[in-house]
Amino acid sequence: MHFQETHKFNIKAKNIFLFLFLSFFLMNTLSVFSQKKYTIVLDAGHGGKDPGNLGNGYKEKNIALKVALLVGKQLAKKKDIEVIYTRNKDVFIDLWKRGDIANHAKADLFVSIHCDSHTSNAYGAGTFVLGLRGNKKNLEIAKRENAVILLEDNYKDRYKGFDPNSAESVIGLSLLQEENLDKSLAIASLIQNNFAYKLKRLDRKVKQDNFQVLRETIMPSVLVELGFLTNKKEGRFLNSKKGQLLMSNAIADAVENYISNLKMNTVIENVVEGKKIDKVEFKIQIASGKNKIATKSYNFKGLKNIERVKVGAFYKYYYGNTSQYKDVSKSLKKAKQKGYKSAFIVAFKNGEKISVHEAKKLQ
Repeated sequence: MHFQETHKFNIKAKNIFLFLFLSFFLMNTLSVFSQKKYTIVLDAGHGGKDPGNLGNGYKEKNIALKVALLVGKQLAKKKDIEVIYTRNKDVFIDLWKRGDIANHAKADLFVSIHCDSHTSNAYGAGTFVLGLRGNKKNLEIAKRENAVILLEDNYKDRYKGFDPNSAESVIGLSLLQEENLDKSLAIASLIQNNFAYKLKRLDRKVKQDNFQVLRETIMPSVLVELGFLTNKKEGRFLNSKKGQLLMSNAIADAVENYISNLKMNTVIENVVEGKKIDKVEFKIQIASGKNKIATKSYNFKGLKNIERVKVGAFYKYYYGNTSQYKDVSKSLKKAKQKGYKSAFIVAFKNGEKISVHEAKKLQ
């Protein structure tokens, strides 16, 4: 065998060895991370003295519970998923308590299940994530779902004067879950795609609005509106065993895909750990919404070097990209002086969003 042929053979052998080594390493890494338990909290909306909406004589609380239990039954078959219910029977649970259950369990995901209603013959399924922005129709949905607060004991103390019937109160909610918005949008999109494309339900899209039950959680969270009980055809479908099974399968399948994506991202990050230098960035988020706005300074009160990033159906607008926390703090002050009172600091490691606390530790 000539030297050139021997050299080529050695290169091929090395490549094959490297491939086999990485495959073995990746499989073992996947095995390690598959052992992690992912905690999913399923929240059946309403319950007990709160029936939810009663469109066409159906009770929202019953349908939401049946679907939640079916979702949990499918997810519980997975060895790496632990399912927790905020309620598994017809009882009344305060909104704050639902979030508290998820927070105490250090859940990886919170899914709240509801049915919608309307004075018209509206129909279709939609999925919501928490947000400050929303149109008038979304606001009405949020107000209806938040109205259960009035049934809770000492709600004035618990919610510090929050009025679920006041548009000002709803719009003025703080976005406590912003750190998890990207992941919330990811799972919401998976659920909504299953509704629209697998089940052929009318797609009412992923939307962002102000639900108190989502505001209480500190992990990625979504609220699902299965459909409208006030629509006769859709009400019959959601009240049927077949309809409940189809909708629950769509949600469970989306959750399983979401967990698989989490695992793969974790594996990839750990495979390359130690072979790269972590790049930490701090930015100021000054706005988010569905409108695509040109990143010109005149659109942002004179602020320059605005960055626009699309996340699902939404756009986020960042200002003051820097690797130094002290510099981003100055940028935050400037943004607020310009009128962006709700602006806040976000952090990224190698392009992936992380908590500001973790970013500061990495520095």
